[in-house]
Amino acid sequence: MISRSLVRIQCGLLAFAVSISAYPASAQQKPSGLTFVSAPSALVGVLRGEAPHSLAELRALEHQQQIVSQRVAKCTVSVQIGYAQGSGVVITSDGYVLTAAHVAMRPGQQALMTLSDGRQVHGTTLGMNRHVDAGLIKIDDPVPDEGWPFATLGSSSGVTPGTWCIAVGHPGGYEPDRGAVIRIGRVLVKRETSLVTDCALIGGDSGGPLFDLNGKLIGVHSRIGNDVTDNLHVPIDHYDEHWTRLARGELWGHLPGFRPRIGVQGRKLDERAVIEVVGQGSPAAEAGILPGDVIMTFGEVTIADFESLKSAVAGTMPGEHVQIVLERDGVRKRMILVVGRDPNS
Repeated sequence: MISRSLVRIQCGLLAFAVSISAYPASAQQKPSGLTFVSAPSALVGVLRGEAPHSLAELRALEHQQQIVSQRVAKCTVSVQIGYAQGSGVVITSDGYVLTAAHVAMRPGQQALMTLSDGRQVHGTTLGMNRHVDAGLIKIDDPVPDEGWPFATLGSSSGVTPGTWCIAVGHPGGYEPDRGAVIRIGRVLVKRETSLVTDCALIGGDSGGPLFDLNGKLIGVHSRIGNDVTDNLHVPIDHYDEHWTRLARGELWGHLPGFRPRIGVQGRKLDERAVIEVVGQGSPAAEAGILPGDVIMTFGEVTIADFESLKSAVAGTMPGEHVQIVLERDGVRKRMILVVGRDPNS
């Protein structure tokens, strides 16, 4: 049973109300959701992480993967927030969607999601735990009579190296003639903050779901490694542990490798955000910012001095498109800056 309470959330100057659900039933309770398919007894060894030892086991594995794949695709959505694209997975009939924090970017953002049947729905980003790259979105459109198709939640506590898994996502964004793409692989490494698999992922898959062979959700795609078959996923238990904060729209933590950078320098003592140095080839240079420019606004934030500019940049994510208003020789100009990634983070 899902309990609800109405909460007021402040996000910068934006105030909005959401209905918060308790974290859905865990794997220890009776499985609910569309994706659960109990694996046959022939796969007992495979479920323990073993490789198939016979042709019969191999055929059973293929058959189980095909059945689960048909179901998990129905719960996987393409997510577009501004210029950024990623994936997500619906986990409740009333429309809570798990994704990666770097896909959601920040609370209060408008998200456009494409369902497996091609329908587009609107949502709002909620909380983000940037320590592990966990993000949450809520579908705002009216809930259909049958509810939104949602995935069966599992637990990452029992996942071990060798565990077979199914990765789903929309690489490169949603394509109507293709739909969600399914890949099968195995867990290589299990850490406190991440699962590493050899499932082949590329850009656009971030935020998509990782299932076990029973169709239970065990993780969410986070970072793509140097090789397409070396990728990190957020263990599903982190969403359970921090569900209340995520549903309230809280933002906390910093994900290694995702520290934002625009490539400018200024003086702390100046009463205005005067740019002294613009790094060659930096995001600021690409946007057209010049030494001597005075930054007036960064996104929705009014900039009073260089320290407030640094704070505003820190609240963004690499890849985010931000509108800047600056003053140059007494004339105000608007430009779009694409936030970069600090190579030293």
